Amino acid sequence: MPNALNIWDQLEIWLDRLKRLCVLVGSVALVVLVATFGWLVFGRYVLNQTPTWVEQLALLLICYITFLGAAIGIHEQSHLGVTFLRDALPARIRQALLLLTDLCLAIFGAVMLAACVELFEFGWSTRLPMLNIPESFRTLSAVLCGGLMIVFAGARVLLRGRSLMRGEIYENEKVI
Repeated sequence: MPNALNIWDQLEIWLDRLKRLCVLVGSVALVVLVATFGWLVFGRYVLNQTPTWVEQLALLLICYITFLGAAIGIHEQSHLGVTFLRDALPARIRQALLLLTDLCLAIFGAVMLAACVELFEFGWSTRLPMLNIPESFRTLSAVLCGGLMIVFAGARVLLRGRSLMRGEIYENEKVI
């Protein structure tokens, strides 16, 4: 009988699946963005009638591509950071600083989520021009990003904290 995965391994598997879903949604949004700009060029220069809705749809799609990409960056630990001092420290201190970084990212995600939910509620009655959908659909991308930041960074806080308490080193989603 194969070894059953423990809860920590299952957590990492689900986080990876969630990340892949974000990549898929962002990729589809990017393809739709390119296709709509193709339609814009075709409409403007071939049909001599510019589709006016393309700009608003492009802005909406760019919000989703950007915010989902930011959340993926948190999961993959590819967010902007100055690491040369941290990397020069002993492993235990480095792990504690990484834990602190993840905690700060999770807190930032919570603040972002709270502020963006308020903005989401405020924008529900306003319509996006040309698309005639609530403005909140644009801010929903920021709400999702804040929530995903909490999930991705918060889970890594748990994983790193567990490894640190056990005397192990958690790097690149693997315990050494």
